[in-house]
Amino acid sequence: MFLLTHLFLNFGNPIVTSRRQLKAAEAIREVVATSILTELRDPRVKDVTVIGVEIDPDMRNAKVRVSVMGDEKQQTLTLRGLQNSAGYLQSKIAARIDTRYTPRLTFKIDKGLNNALEVSRILEELRKETPPASDDSATDGSADPS
Repeated sequence: MFLLTHLFLNFGNPIVTSRRQLKAAEAIREVVATSILTELRDPRVKDVTVIGVEIDPDMRNAKVRVSVMGDEKQQTLTLRGLQNSAGYLQSKIAARIDTRYTPRLTFKIDKGLNNALEVSRILEELRKETPPASDDSATDGSADPS
C-alpha cells in the first residue's frame, strides 16, 4: 500500500521511485510529523496530520501532504502557519537526516480524508432513505421448512 501511494503523481502517471527516495520521504514524514506535534509552537498550527511526503528525484524539493481538521478558514490558517515554519522544520530534517541537500518543504492540504468522510455521510443518508429489502419466501410463512 505504501509503495502504491508513492508510485503515482497527481495525474496518475507512473513515475520511477527509487528505494532511496521512498526511505527519504518516509524519514522526512516522520521528522516533520514529530516536530509539528512536539516542538512547533505556532498557535495557527493545530489538528494537523501528516499524510505523506512526495520528494523530487534530485531530493531538493519535498511536498508534504497534510490533513487539517476544521473548516476552510482553519485549513488556510494552518497551511500559512506551516509555510512560515518551513525553515524551522527544514533545520530539524537537516539535523536528523544525513543527505547532501536538505529538501525545501512545501505544504499541501490533502482532501482525501475529508472526501472519505463526505462519501461515508452520503452513503449513510442513502441507507436511511432506502428501506431494507425483504425476501417474500422468508416472511410469507407458506414456504415448506423441510
